[in-house]
Amino acid sequence: MANKGKINKVVLAYSGGLDTSIILKWLQETYNAEVVTFTADLGQGEELSPARQKALMLGIKEENIFIEDVREEFVRDYVFPMFRANAVYEGVYLLGTSIARPLIAKKQIEIARKVGADAVCHGATGKGNDQVRFELGYYALEPGIKIIAPWREWTFKGREDLIDFARQHQIPVAKDKEGESPFSVDANLLHSSSEGKVLEDPAKKAPEIVYQRTISPMDAPDKVTTITIGFDKGDAVSLNGKKLSPATLLKALNDLGRDNGIGRLDLVENRFVGMKSRGVYETPGGTILLSAHRAMESITLDRGAAHLKDEIMPRYAELIYNGFWFAPEREMLQALIDKSQEHVEGEVTLELYKGNVIVTGRSSAKSLYSPTLVTFEDDKGAYDQKDAQGFIKLNALRLRTLGLRGR
Repeated sequence: MANKGKINKVVLAYSGGLDTSIILKWLQETYNAEVVTFTADLGQGEELSPARQKALMLGIKEENIFIEDVREEFVRDYVFPMFRANAVYEGVYLLGTSIARPLIAKKQIEIARKVGADAVCHGATGKGNDQVRFELGYYALEPGIKIIAPWREWTFKGREDLIDFARQHQIPVAKDKEGESPFSVDANLLHSSSEGKVLEDPAKKAPEIVYQRTISPMDAPDKVTTITIGFDKGDAVSLNGKKLSPATLLKALNDLGRDNGIGRLDLVENRFVGMKSRGVYETPGGTILLSAHRAMESITLDRGAAHLKDEIMPRYAELIYNGFWFAPEREMLQALIDKSQEHVEGEVTLELYKGNVIVTGRSSAKSLYSPTLVTFEDDKGAYDQKDAQGFIKLNALRLRTLGLRGR
């Protein structure tokens, strides 16, 4: 075991699904420990009351079952700060799974303190990124916590062993779990991700059944949907003139993205543990939000600030992907990013059409865009074009010097 010694009480990140139900029973048998379950409503679109019923059925005391709606906290304190940075991993991935893990870890630690638990447990496998994200979060918030990672400890060889264990302990097995599941799905309010099985060959097109949050762009309406998103200090605050809470706004953008076939991504990425993996992601609202935010920044951010943000963004995105949300370097970068957003306010108009997000307008009381400076017409002396000659010659000085030497 990773953390040897007696475990008295453990807080399990519990979805209510087959795998975490098996983990729950395995914890009781292997550690003879009292199990506390935590189920987070992150906007995954599933009814969570069955998780409570299943936990009760498996012998968990009512007072040891925690189910919490964290959708607003998730978007306000995790998704929106990340979007202020325009964060994308390896140029395309909007980090939908990555950004949810630190919040779950934080809640587990809070519950562990509340109930006096000496351990926490997650259901991530030993091959993926999530084990790292969960555990870095646990250790950052509670350095002495004991961590149980069943997939790294138990002796089950595969899915059949798990199902046999479930049957032996009267854990319900859904019919689609009787055989090999076609692919693994993780979902929250920002995105859904699908991996494994039918997606393991990166040369083969993902079957349409994989896509659960968007219609195909080819099946999207043959008409444009026009929307306006309002921003304040870098965060989206309104849709079509109506003020909305963070989670409500993202949900509305998800609906618009879904109906217009927006946000699909088929990606082969580099996992933190070293392997490449193929995943299919759907981030409908986030894809719209990213385009809108960059458009808002285009007229409100100074060039130097904008370019610096673009330089640090890959580092910031990698920190989130690798699980370092609570690391000081991420917090330092966040402070820089948040400082840059002080004047990122106004409205952006976009057209949604068959998988495309098209920016058509942007306006702000804090705009740095000057029609007088950029006009091809008479600028009434605002910019003397003759000044450009000296500017160019100074910038060319070292190039001319190199040329005179023969490079």
